[in-house]
Amino acid sequence: MKRIEVAITTSDVVRAAKAASVDSTIRTMPGGYDMVLTQGASNVSQGERQLLTIARAIVADPEIMIVDEATSNVDAHTEQLIQDAMATLLKGRTSFVIAHRLSTVRDADKILYMEHGDILETGTHEELMALHGRYEELYNSQFA
Repeated sequence: MKRIEVAITTSDVVRAAKAASVDSTIRTMPGGYDMVLTQGASNVSQGERQLLTIARAIVADPEIMIVDEATSNVDAHTEQLIQDAMATLLKGRTSFVIAHRLSTVRDADKILYMEHGDILETGTHEELMALHGRYEELYNSQFA
């Protein structure tokens, strides 16, 4: 497979950071956009790492996205920022989203509810809620 390299400008990076709701955070970090992340990006919070990762994906502009538990281990405010950034990132792309927080997948075209590796229910959020099955039970336990 031939690797294609694309030049990314500073304005591309800033545009992506704004789309990922992390521009103002970056600007307050030591060094701003020139800040060097440590191994594992341990010099930023979990939520900041997730938003930075989303910004990187926006710059990369892939046709397909695979996202695993995008909103785990963050506070409610950061979760909303991540969800908004994810909506921007996933728009117009084929996406596979793996999540335990059902708010992450609520607007998906198709949801596969799985337990122990088995698909038990499939459909949109509305269709799964109408089944009154395990998805609805889990959803209500998270939001009731």
